[in-house]
Parts: sequence; structure tokens; C-alpha cells
Amino acid sequence: MDHYDSQQTNDYMQPEEDWDRDLLLDPAWEKQQRKTFTAWCNSHLRKAGTQIENIEEDFRDGLKLMLLLEVISGERLAKPERGKMRVHKISNVNKALDFIASKGVKLVSIGAEEIVDGNVKMTLGMIWTIILRFAIQDISVEETSAKEGLLLWCQRKTAPYKNVNIQNFHISWKDGLGFCALIHRHRPELIDYGKLRKDDPLTNLNTAFDVAEKYLDIPKMLDAEDIVGTARPDEKAIMTYVSSFYHAFSGAQKAETAANRICKVLAVNQENERLMEDYEKLASDLLEWIRRTIPWLENRAPENTMHAMQQKLEDFRDYRRLHKPPKVQEKCQLEISFNTLQTKLRLSNRPAFMPSEGRMVSDINNAWGCLEQAEKGYEEWLLNEIRRLERLDHLAEKFRQKASIHEAWTDGKEAMLRQKDYETATLSEIKALLKKHEAFESDLAAHQDRVEQIAAIAQELNELDYYDSPSVNARCQRICDQWDNLGALTQKRREALERTEKLLETIDQLYLEYAKRAAPFNNWMEGAMEDLQDTFIVHTIEEIQGLTTAHEQFKATLPDADKERLAILGIHNEVSKIVQTYHVNMAGTNPYTTITPQEINGKWDHVRQLVPRRDQALMEEHARQQHNERLRKQFAAQANVIGPWIQTKMEEIGRISIEMHGTLEDQLSHLRQYEKSIVNYKPKIDQLEGDHQLIQEALIFDNKHTNYTMEHIRVGWEQLLTTIARTINEVENQILTRDAKGISQEQMNEFRASFNHFDRDHSGTLGPEEFKACLISLGYDIGNDPQKKTGMMDTDDFRACLISMGYNMGEAEFARIMSIVDPNRLGVVTFQAFIDFMSRETADTDTADQVMASFKILAGDKNYITVDELRRELPPDQAEYCIARMAPYTGPDAVPGALDYMSFSTALYGESDL
Repeated sequence: MDHYDSQQTNDYMQPEEDWDRDLLLDPAWEKQQRKTFTAWCNSHLRKAGTQIENIEEDFRDGLKLMLLLEVISGERLAKPERGKMRVHKISNVNKALDFIASKGVKLVSIGAEEIVDGNVKMTLGMIWTIILRFAIQDISVEETSAKEGLLLWCQRKTAPYKNVNIQNFHISWKDGLGFCALIHRHRPELIDYGKLRKDDPLTNLNTAFDVAEKYLDIPKMLDAEDIVGTARPDEKAIMTYVSSFYHAFSGAQKAETAANRICKVLAVNQENERLMEDYEKLASDLLEWIRRTIPWLENRAPENTMHAMQQKLEDFRDYRRLHKPPKVQEKCQLEISFNTLQTKLRLSNRPAFMPSEGRMVSDINNAWGCLEQAEKGYEEWLLNEIRRLERLDHLAEKFRQKASIHEAWTDGKEAMLRQKDYETATLSEIKALLKKHEAFESDLAAHQDRVEQIAAIAQELNELDYYDSPSVNARCQRICDQWDNLGALTQKRREALERTEKLLETIDQLYLEYAKRAAPFNNWMEGAMEDLQDTFIVHTIEEIQGLTTAHEQFKATLPDADKERLAILGIHNEVSKIVQTYHVNMAGTNPYTTITPQEINGKWDHVRQLVPRRDQALMEEHARQQHNERLRKQFAAQANVIGPWIQTKMEEIGRISIEMHGTLEDQLSHLRQYEKSIVNYKPKIDQLEGDHQLIQEALIFDNKHTNYTMEHIRVGWEQLLTTIARTINEVENQILTRDAKGISQEQMNEFRASFNHFDRDHSGTLGPEEFKACLISLGYDIGNDPQKKTGMMDTDDFRACLISMGYNMGEAEFARIMSIVDPNRLGVVTFQAFIDFMSRETADTDTADQVMASFKILAGDKNYITVDELRRELPPDQAEYCIARMAPYTGPDAVPGALDYMSFSTALYGESDL
């Protein structure tokens, strides 16, 4: 007993440890457990007149938890605390947990505080522990654990049901058929199981839940939608609900067992009484049959004819085959029934059976011995009489048998030999008919011996003066006459088959030759039609000339092709001649090909029609390609002149921009003359555009006469216009810089001469080393650090250059200079920026201080200026410019409308925001 309790505790506590290790329930499982455990608790609390609504809230004070344990255990717990304080609730829950522990349940990680705090995970774990202990632990089938016992019970109850395979307490129940099978097994009147479908789990689950709630008093603990919508339903919820079925049906099973025991006892008595009645009736019937049969077997009255004796023998055979075997079986069954009945009576403690007077087994055996003695004498008498008549009828029967066999064989043979099926047969069918005819001839020769035997038997019957000899002789004569006729018809059919075979072999050879020559010729015509109708796309004269040459070569093959066509048609005509001459009834067309002479002639005519069309298309394409070639040459002639001209002009402009011939005004005048001459060249570009449009309209994609495309010409022309405009602008800017900064022509020439001197590749730009050398030539000491070949100076190089020229390079001063020469903060100084900076440093220019001093004079030595003063002293447009941009003056001596000319002057030179 101790071992059983320990084993049970270990088995049913294992799921609790699993619970503790997996406190974080799947949301779907938690929902299922809430509903299932709530319904399970309410099914017991209803007995005490109460229930719960929220499982984690209603057990917090411990009162309903203690009540639940009292209901399911049948025992009284300690008196609960009725106070509302937390300490009272914890005390009540601890009393419940102590009671659970007293039942051998090890509570893992479940404390009273968590239950009082409404911890849903701990509350569900505690309820599951209670369910295991009081609803599932006591379930045991064949000494298995509670869970395994419940699973085994489910498997046995649902085993006879199709589509039900219970292997676990989760996915095996998803389709609902398992629940329906449990109900149907115990209460088949509640569910029509045959109408359930495995592919409709919602209907199955709702049917089972509704029936269980209505008729079995099992509350609805699960939702069909939750089970179907969850990949793996919660095992604990399923086990809880299934255990309710186990407890609901366990009481019914005990009543069923008691009823079965009573029925079994009554069934034994009823069966014994039935066996006694059956024995009495069977014994009486068997003795009566023996009494009636013995006189018939003792009758020895002879018959005069073989037929009559054979009838007697047949009756006796019927007796042996039909009448006696069932009686033998009855006698055997009678003995078996008697022995079985006595054994059953002895085993069930009943008195032995005593049959009626004269119906003992020994009485039946004595009567059966008399029957077999009479039977043996009757059989011997019949055999002797049959041997006496058999000698006379043997030969007649043998004659009739052989004659019947021969007549059955010859039936239909004459009609078969007279058939003319060979007239419409093919060669293969003729050969098959010949093989079949040879087989028939072999069969005919084999039957020759039977005909001779029939004649010999008829002769012997005549010699023995058989009473029915006339009919035997007439039948024998019919057989002999028919045999002679079959021989003649067989020879005639062989000759017809062989003659037809020769004709069809000749036709078959012609058909085969026709097919061998027609197929390639047909393919040639189809290929020719495809080639003649094939569209072609060519772009040059050479391509169209190649197509024309190939077409002429094709036309040269047409006479030979026509000869082949006539030869093929001649083969077909020869077949037609044979058919007409020998009146051969052809069964079908040429078996080797589906190509007909009409089809060959039709395709040949089509080829002849396509040839001139192809000639015309090639001529038209040749003319189009000649026109395209003229367009190519026309475009190339102009492009080959315009392209080099643009290149030459580009080079000349480059030389003008770096050479120093005369003053900047002379260079500007020279460039503008160049610009005019370039603009005057535009009509030739437009003419080339027109030729290019004609080429595009003609879909010409290449031109071997020139390397220039219209795109090249357009790009070159645009670059030429851009270059001349940029060069003119550069000279204008140089003039503007010279005049604005007061740089003399000699200084500008010096800068340009140095730049051109070091621009050794005449690219119009200087590399880093060239730029450094240029600065040194102008009197600046840059140092010998290697420069990157970018055509610019980086920040450090520029600072070194300025220090070598005598500038004080503090960080603030250098930052100011860099903001001037590198306004975009790229970290480099271009040649133009360097020239601008040098121009600014060497020329006499206005400063912000000078402008402020000028404004102060106009303002009458005040720190601000008014609108009226500006409009009085300055031209109107410049006065309005200043008014719009000057900020209001905010000094202590400000008057209404005062403007700040100081910040405005600073902003003009980039030293503040304007």
C-alpha cells in the first residue's frame, strides 16, 4: 500500500514540477485554462450553493478555496478566518494549501501571498494541482499512472471509431471526434456519429460540449473556437475536461457489469434448455428418416432397360449425395450436441441430461447400423445389373460422343472457309489470315483420325446388330460427306489468300517507295514556302545582294524538283493501275505516309506562285538599299568636313586664350570675330541635321563612310559654342579685374606669361608642381613640400605662401583670408581665387572704414543717418538701395527713423550680414 501511494504521488506530482518550470503560459493556453478550471471548480461549488466568476479574484480570501476542498474531499477543514484584512486571507489560503499538502501533494513555488495577490499563474497552478490530486490521481487502468491510465481509458473507448486516434491530451482532441466518440460509446442515443465529419471540427466540438452539458451534467469547460484556433491546445485543460467524462461514465459502467452478470447466468440456462429441445427434435427426425429409408433399400425388383437401371442408379446416387450426407451430419451433430450439453451442465453445476425413451445415442447408433447394411446390399445389386446392360450401350454411347464432338468442331467451319474477307484486307491482315489458315489446316489434319474412328465404331455397331443402327449409319454418312467438302473449301481459300498476298506485297512496295520519296520532297517544299514567305531585314547593299544570289540559286533547283514531283506521282499512278487491273479492293490509304498527290501538287503550285513574289520583294529592297547608300554618302561627305572643322576651331580658341598678342581688348576683339565666324557656320550644321533626319526616317543605323555621328557633331558644336563664350567671358573678367583693381597691363601680362610658361601641356590649367613654380616665379617662397596634382593649393600650402610674402599668419587672420579665397570651404585655393586675392592685395581699393567715414560726413558727424539725408546727398536709385538695406540705429542718441550706416558699411565688405 505504501509503495502504491508513493508511486502515485510521484506520478501525479510530475506535471506540477513542469508547471513550475513554465510559469509563462502561452496566452491561448492561459485562456483555455481559465475557462476550464473555472467551470471545473463551479461544477463542485454548485453542490455547496455557490460559484466563482473570476478564478484569480474569487479565491483571494481563501474562503471559496477551502469550501472547494471540502466539497471534493468530503472532509472538514479548519475553521476559516472571517476578517477582511490581508493577514486573514493569507491564513485561510495557508489552511487550504496545508490541507493539499496533507494529501501527499508537494506544492512547488506556490505560496499563499501569490494567491491573495491574485497571481493568475500561481492560481491556475494551484487549481491544476487540486485537479490532479482529486480528479485524476485515482484513475488507474492496468496499473498505469493517472495520466497514462486516463489516456489508456480514452484509447480503449475510442478504438472502434474511425478517424479517432488518441495519442495525447492536446492535438488528438482538436477535431472534436474524440469527445463525440466517448459520448457515443456510452450513450449512443445522444449523438449520430455517422454524420460527423473530420473536416468540421467546430461542429464536432460544439456538439460534444452541448450534449455533455445537457445530458451528462458535465459543464462546458472549453471553447471550440479556442481549441481549433490554437496550434496545440492546453494539455491541462483537455485532461481536466476528459476526466469529467471518466467520472461521469464510471458509475454507469458498474451498473452495466452487474446487469451483464445476471444476463450471463440466465443466458446459460436458456442455452442449455435450447440444446435439450434441439436434441430431442433432431433424434426423433433422424430415427423417423431411418425407418422410412430401409424398406426402399431392401427392394430388389429388376428393370428391363439400361435407362431404367440408370434411373435407379441415379436415385441411389442422389440418396448418397443429397439425402444421406445431411443425415450423417445430423447424426454427428447430435452426438456433439449431446456431449457439449453434458459438459456445460457439469461445468455450471447442473444435473446431467437424460433423453426420452428410445432416443439415446446408443439407440440411434443401432438404427444407423441397420441402414448401412441395407445400403451395402442394394449398391452391389445395382452395379451387377449395370454391368450387364453396359456392354450393349458402350459402343453406341462412344459413337454419339465422338460424333457430337466432331459436329461441334465443324460447326461454322464451312461458312468461315467461304468468307471473302481477304478482298478488303491489308497486307498485314492477309499475312495474319494465311497464318490463321495454316493453323486451321493443321487442326483439320488432326481431326482426320476422329472421323476414321467414328466410321469404325459405326461399322462395329452394324456387325453387332445394334437396335438403332439406321440412325447411326445416317449420322456417319453426313459426317463423311461434310469432311470431304471441308477439304475442298480449304484448298480453294489457300489459293485465294496466296494470290491476294502477292498483289498487296507489290502495292506495299510501291507505297513504301512513294513514302520514302514524298516525305523529303514535301519537307523541301514546306521549307521553300517558309523561305519564300520569310520576311527579311537588311541594312546594306551587300546583304540584299546575298539574298538575291541565294534566291537565284534556289530557282535553278526548280526543274530538278519538278522531275522528282512527277516521279513521285508516277509511283502513285502505278498503284492505281494495279488496283484497276486486278480489281483489288483497297481497305485504306498509304500506311507509310499521310501525304497525298493532291497535297504535293497543291504545295508545288504554291511554291511556283511565291517565286515571282519573292523576286519582286528583293528588287524593291535592292532599290531601297541603293537609296539608303546615297543618303549615307551624302551625310558622310558633310560630316567628314564639319567634324574636323569643329576640332580645328576648338584648338584655335585654346591657343588664343593662352597667347598674349596685344592688349586684352585686342584679344577680346579677335575672339568676337571668331565667334561671328562660328555662328555663320550654323547653316551647314542645320543642313547636316536635315540629312540626318532623312537617314533616321529610312531606318539607317550605321554608316561605314564616316566615323562621325550626328550626336558627335551636336556635342562638338555645343562644346565649340560654349568654349568660345567661356573664353570671351574670361577675357572680359580679366579686363574687369584689371580696371577694378588698378592692375597695369604689364602686371597682367606678367601673371599671364608666368601661367603660360608653366602650362607646358597647353591645357589652360596648372598642376600642383606647375602652380608652385608659378608662384615662386612671381616672388613667393612656397617651400619644397610635394604638392598633390590637383591644380589647386591646399590650406597649409596657401598659409606658407602668405607667410613667405610677409603676412602675419595668426589663426584668426588666416581664417579671414581663407573665407575670402575659399568661400565654399573646400580646403583648396584655385588659380583664379589666388589672382583675385593678389589683385586685392596689390591694388588701391576702398575699405569698410573709408565708406563709414564717407557716410559720417554725409550725416553731419553723427553716428546715424536719416532717410532725408540719404535722398538729399545720393542719387535716387542708390539712396533707395541704402534705405532698403540699412538696419535701424539703436544707439543711445537714436532719433525716430535713424539708420545704422556702420553695420551697413561692414556688410558691404562681407564682414557682417547685410
